[in-house]
Amino acid sequence: MSLPRHNYDPRRVCINPFPNISLGKHRRTVGIYLAGGLFALANWTFLDAAILSAHAHPPFDDPQLPPPVHVTFVDWIPGICSLLGMIIVNLIDKDRVRGEDGMGDAAAVWRARLVLFIGFALMAGGLAGSVTVLILKYIIHHYQEQYTYYGYANVSQNVALMLSAIVLWISQSSGGEYEYSLSI
Repeated sequence: MSLPRHNYDPRRVCINPFPNISLGKHRRTVGIYLAGGLFALANWTFLDAAILSAHAHPPFDDPQLPPPVHVTFVDWIPGICSLLGMIIVNLIDKDRVRGEDGMGDAAAVWRARLVLFIGFALMAGGLAGSVTVLILKYIIHHYQEQYTYYGYANVSQNVALMLSAIVLWISQSSGGEYEYSLSI
């Protein structure tokens, strides 16, 4: 498939441009609040699991046995990777990644895209790590549902952090509320 010559831009990396989502007058504000809500939900979910793990009681049928599993530092690592990836992704100047607005230096555009890739790779690695921890630590050992919740909370934290980063990226890429288009 080839693009018509009038739509061709040699600076473009992908055939499809960045999404242009219109949510009305306050689209940027709505996106930023939605991303913040997802971020809060992500961390709240995992902190809930960590607090439940710290205050876990032995099973009622045998009070001499301690709880079989707790949230440890291994459970925190995927969330830390996703959080670092989210910070890296949202620190990048969007115009630099596109190569627009006089930032046509090919090396700067390449570096910005590399850093963006590293940020998304950290988030994907965090998600993959949380799924791995869920399977290897919680599912294989067939723990009760109250203990497998710790692993599910870890995975949901990483999914929500990734969605939060994507929503924030898209909302910050859209035009601002106070932009004016003047033409003579």
